[in-house]
This record gives sequence, C-alpha cells and structure tokens, in this order.
Amino acid sequence: MVEIYLFVNPLGGVCLEIEKEIIQLSVNDKKKIQLRFIPLLNMKTINEFLSRQHIPINDIKRRNRIFEDLYSAALDYKAAQLQGRKKGRQLLIGLQKAVTEDGLAYSPELSEELLLAAGGDIDMYRKDRQSDFVKESFQTDQKVAREMGIKQHPTAVVYNYTCENDFGILVENFENMDEIKQLCRVHPHNEPLLDQGDATFEFKRRSNYHFPNGHLHLL
Repeated sequence: MVEIYLFVNPLGGVCLEIEKEIIQLSVNDKKKIQLRFIPLLNMKTINEFLSRQHIPINDIKRRNRIFEDLYSAALDYKAAQLQGRKKGRQLLIGLQKAVTEDGLAYSPELSEELLLAAGGDIDMYRKDRQSDFVKESFQTDQKVAREMGIKQHPTAVVYNYTCENDFGILVENFENMDEIKQLCRVHPHNEPLLDQGDATFEFKRRSNYHFPNGHLHLL
C-alpha cells in the first residue's frame, strides 16, 4: 500500500491540478493508494497566495480577508470530511475550481451548495461546521505539518509500504506528478526508485541516502 499526504491551499489552483492528478493516479495504479488531503495555513502560505494574486503583502485589509477566507474554507472542508472523505474531497475540489477557474468569490453559502451537490446532509454539516471538534481537527493538521516540517503547498509526503521502509519521503516545490509517481514505484528488490535525468537512485540504507534535488527529504 502507498499512503500520500498532500498539504494544500483550500482555494488554490495549483493544488487543484495536483489533487486531480493524484486522484487519477490512485484510480489507475494497481497498488492500493490511500490519499489524505490536508489544508495548510501559515504566514508563508499566505504570503505566497498574495504574491500569486499580485496583492501587496502590506495590504493589511485584503491580507486579513484572504486569511479569513482560507481559514473558513479549510473548516468547511474539515466539516464535510465528517460525512466521508469522498464528500470532503468533492467540496474541496469544488471550492478550488469555483474560485480559480470560474471566478467566483468564496463564501460559506458556496460551500453549502457544493456539499448539497455532493449529496451531503446540510443540517449535519452546519452543526459540525460550528463545532469545536472541527476547529481542533484543523489545528491538529497544522501541528502535524509543523512536526513534518511542512511550510508551503503543494507539499506531499509519500509512504510506500510495498517497500521494506518505515519512513516517508517529503516532496515540496513541485508542480507536476513525475516524482510522486516514481516514489510509488517499486524496484524488483523491493526498493523505491527515483529517476533524475539519466540516473536512477535507489533508496537502500537510510543512513546513506542521496537526493539529487534539495526539495526531497526523509521523514
């Protein structure tokens, strides 16, 4: 089995494309792939979002509004997840698409529409959305991110349990799926592979790993 943790911007377009590709990978790959999408929100991700939107970092009013929208969208996603991961993902991807592709402004009402479209229970969602549990769940996600050293999105952590390894590999600063797909592969000797150009790197002994790119790390 392969487990992929993907830390995302709940309203981000780049993350949307990566999410869709990872979902497709899980459908096409013969191995069982378990996906976990985790909303990430910190000072660095806010600054990066402002930069992509060409908004001055010192525009406090718009900065605060964006923070509130991202935080609210993250809680919407966490509340929807309580009705199943599939409904949670549908709401998350729906929000990202609506904001980045359809040009709609984020709003709690938009999230409710998306939940209903996914076949969710709106009364249960509204109750969960106001609960302390959802807020605590979000904070737990942020704690996990800090413990893993996650600072930006999209960032993935891949655990390939089909290999005899008990650690994950963190991939950051990526905008395509090449490295993720390679980390899901298995060498005939039961070792994961990562191709870089003409070279193939085999992860053999934890104390002797070499990563050709600085954005790959062991966890």
